[in-house]
Amino acid sequence: MTATAPYRRVLLKLSGESFARTGERGISMDEVLHIARQTVQAAARGVQLAVVIGGGNILRGASFTAGNTGVQEATAHYMGMLATVINGLALQDAIESLGITTRLMTAIQMDGVAEPYIRRRARHHLEKGRIVILAAGTGSQDDDAAQRALELEADILMKATRVDGVYSDDPEKNPHAVLYRDLTYQQIREQNLRVMDATAISQCMEHAMPILVFNYRKDGNIERAVAGEKLGTLVGCRRSADD
Repeated sequence: MTATAPYRRVLLKLSGESFARTGERGISMDEVLHIARQTVQAAARGVQLAVVIGGGNILRGASFTAGNTGVQEATAHYMGMLATVINGLALQDAIESLGITTRLMTAIQMDGVAEPYIRRRARHHLEKGRIVILAAGTGSQDDDAAQRALELEADILMKATRVDGVYSDDPEKNPHAVLYRDLTYQQIREQNLRVMDATAISQCMEHAMPILVFNYRKDGNIERAVAGEKLGTLVGCRRSADD
């Protein structure tokens, strides 16, 4: 596989909502296959690709702890972790149906379903050209994505969203919201921009991990992002004038 991407290793963060049709819950295999095709196209450029999966399309742990639901916070957290594994299994089968080998890895032991997440083993899989799917993390998906990006020594953390990048306001509510092309970590903090959790931003800032926020719904955008094309919002470093 010949490398044609500017990055050696990429951590891609996908929300659970990306696995469902807009406004719906559960898993739409049409949506999963759409993502799978894009990840396979990206991997074909020779980049080592790890994917952190969310679970919000199936269950949001916070909704079970709001009010008196009878579910303890720790239990709700574990339920949310299991939801990410369900999504991970769906994505694994979708990618492998396209002929690419994957490994599903989890931070809690699930023998028979997934491998345990061990940093050295995950890096070995990446070096062998396998797409590594990371589920059942121990924090929020943003925090897990930042942590895994650092542990796996990724060149960049890419956050796939349903909008074109980071805006001054919610573009789905405010048609006059301004799209930022480049941001510093400090600007995110000062303007309280909704990019990732504060802890995740702090981790990336401390270790100079760049973040690209882009729209995965546009067909081919994952491959374009991996190829270094100018799209979305780049956080933590500025693009060259030629980009």
